[in-house]
Amino acid sequence: MYQTKAYSAVNATSALAATSIPRRDPTARDVQIEILFCGICHSDLHTARNEWSSVMQTTYPCVPGHEIVGRVTQVGSAVTKHKTGDIVGVGCLVDADQTCPCCRDHLENLCPSGVFTYNSPDKHGTAPVTYGGYSDSIVVDEHFVLRIPANLDLAGAAPLLCAGITTYSPLKRAQVGPGKKVGIVGLGGLGHMGVKLADAMGAYVVVFTTSPNKREDALRLGADEVVVSRNADEMQKNAGSFDFILDCVSAEHDINAFLNLLKHDGDMTLVGAPEKPLSISAFSLIFGRRRLSGSLIGGIAETQEMLDFCGAHNLTSDVEVIPIQKINEAYERMVRSDVKYRFSIDMASLKSD
Repeated sequence: MYQTKAYSAVNATSALAATSIPRRDPTARDVQIEILFCGICHSDLHTARNEWSSVMQTTYPCVPGHEIVGRVTQVGSAVTKHKTGDIVGVGCLVDADQTCPCCRDHLENLCPSGVFTYNSPDKHGTAPVTYGGYSDSIVVDEHFVLRIPANLDLAGAAPLLCAGITTYSPLKRAQVGPGKKVGIVGLGGLGHMGVKLADAMGAYVVVFTTSPNKREDALRLGADEVVVSRNADEMQKNAGSFDFILDCVSAEHDINAFLNLLKHDGDMTLVGAPEKPLSISAFSLIFGRRRLSGSLIGGIAETQEMLDFCGAHNLTSDVEVIPIQKINEAYERMVRSDVKYRFSIDMASLKSD
């Protein structure tokens, strides 16, 4: 094992602060990565503050970060996909059993034995749990290391490893493309990527927002139309007209209002994760034979497909680049939705601690 610099939370109410964490020495199948940028996800904040304790209890110290872009510094003897010097990415997963039905279907994200990049039991025994990308380096099995297209800005590419695949997977599964009318609910870290991707896929894209002042930005990102969801007349004009709606909102909201906008056999997929259960009217689904579904990131092959798609269309997240020393300020700003639209940490800043 070796020690590397990191930022961690030591309990649910503490600020994140500089520390040192252990990493395993690379095994035959491992890739060692110097982390260049790490995006900040709402999941990082929820986990650091143990706000999802009913679903996944946080083990401290907690080192968040699962939107990792870096440079390969060492590879194991059996590694064939990557070499020293390659620019690569690591998303929300660092391991899975690779034998279960989900893994055989290339859905490692649904593997019952899947290992998240942070706060999952560390099967290598390096630490009680896995530690994420708010650190100098990371060691990951090559299967879970992804190629970053050379034309993409690295700071903006980092959030693709979570926000990108989280929105790409359900859009692709819904066969979004020309002739499809697609709604994106919420123009935040997830929603702005949903707009960019759906637009690049050729769909007619409508953004739903509670903030009229987001209209101009939504159109800039690729929306064809913007609807203020608090305006009953604007909502009614769109009733029964959508093929697919992607709900990216993590706060409590009325999803029935959006289900009623779907065509018959239309689908609404949730990728936001509100803390409290949402109330669903059976009639919103029964009338129109509509579907409500959920989606969790994507498998490794699909994540690589998303990165290649973004490379082909020159798509990255809109980011504000910050030093790691501003992580606690960034968390508070994220709670206030005071960022357009993701934070990306320049991990070179960690060297000054």
